[in-house]
Amino acid sequence: MKSPVIKTTLPGPKARKLIEQDSTYVSPSYTRYYPLVVEKGRGLWVHDVDGNVFLDFTAGIAVCATGHCHPRVVQAIKEQADLLLHMSGTDFYYKSQIVLAEKLASLAPGKGNKKVYFGNSGAEAVEAAFKLARWHTQRELNIAFYGAFHGRTMGALSLTASKTIQKKHYNPLVPGITHIPYAYCYRCPYNLSYPQCELGCVQWVEDTLFRTTIPPEEVAAIIVEPIQGEGGYIVPPPEFHRKLSNIAKKYGILYVVDEVQSGMGRTGKMFAMEHFGVDPDIIALAKGIASGMPLGALIARAEIMNWEAGSHASTFGGNPVSCQSALATIELLEQELMENSAVQGKYLMTGLRELQQSYECMGDVRGKGLMVGVEFVKDRENKKPAREWRNHIIKKAFQKGLLLLGCGENSIRFCPALTVSEAEIDKCLSIFHDVVREVAG
Repeated sequence: MKSPVIKTTLPGPKARKLIEQDSTYVSPSYTRYYPLVVEKGRGLWVHDVDGNVFLDFTAGIAVCATGHCHPRVVQAIKEQADLLLHMSGTDFYYKSQIVLAEKLASLAPGKGNKKVYFGNSGAEAVEAAFKLARWHTQRELNIAFYGAFHGRTMGALSLTASKTIQKKHYNPLVPGITHIPYAYCYRCPYNLSYPQCELGCVQWVEDTLFRTTIPPEEVAAIIVEPIQGEGGYIVPPPEFHRKLSNIAKKYGILYVVDEVQSGMGRTGKMFAMEHFGVDPDIIALAKGIASGMPLGALIARAEIMNWEAGSHASTFGGNPVSCQSALATIELLEQELMENSAVQGKYLMTGLRELQQSYECMGDVRGKGLMVGVEFVKDRENKKPAREWRNHIIKKAFQKGLLLLGCGENSIRFCPALTVSEAEIDKCLSIFHDVVREVAG
């Protein structure tokens, strides 16, 4: 495909019927930005049930790293499905899980032996990290960040501080978690300016938080995203994680990194934390790890993953089909897609920053690799969030055949499959330009 094809009004007649059926039988808790009913997908192109074709710059929320239905991934799934669908790695052994664990352990940054725990999703990976940190340290307190999204299960939700609707009516949550500001330099919560601030947001942890509120010797972990995802695709300064992890190390606190959205080649490196020169104690993975098959993983140094048999497990975690899909995905990432992510990410950022020169509403363009965000403002002087414009732009882009998603209060995320081509980026930028001009130009 070279361009989207919109044959009907959106949603089309078949889509409208299915959406009506959905409203009758499916939980209303799901969030839908626009009425898209997908029938099939290949690469960056998805077809709806009415025959409309869309250019997908969401990749299933950064999940389909190799594009929709990559033939090598599909083949790996088919071959495994013919052999074994399920046996439960909780109680038995099978080769694909063991091979994948060895591969992930070898890929994770840092020296020494590592071990891997498997679940089904990002939330499960974070839950496991949360529990392992407590188990290993025998400490009860944890530090997380405003703007963070770690999942919706009760432990992961307790660490999350993204939107109040996600926590409404669910209190009390897991106690002992303190949220602190992330290094959001475009909107510094301390009203400082980088680099003159000398990372005051990090030094505040030791100088104020540990002195007045939390005994550091009782903190199990600092749980942090290398780049905040749901919070707005916020990229911290280069030395942020290094300085923060040094404080953690000083007090025997584990540095737990949520790479669910930023990992698996998304930023041009296998793990986003590699950009910051930090070796985490624990890494949580999911989304792009298996090209759309349900899989979550936790990687930790062997001496940290010392919990006893039965202390944590998952019936479906590390499913053999998902594991084979992950192995095929990693092979593609290593052979070509990680490099393509770095190259095409720079091309996408350059194009968006060129557009930014023409539109004051594009307050900030930021990202690494193919994890790119644009923050919309009413004007650049006071940076008043333009949430309505952001939402309108996403909906109008859908009407023109471009699929985008929001993040944060007023940002749009660009997270296409890592197979994206220069021509597909050009088409995305062309449609995006038209929509921004129509909405806020």
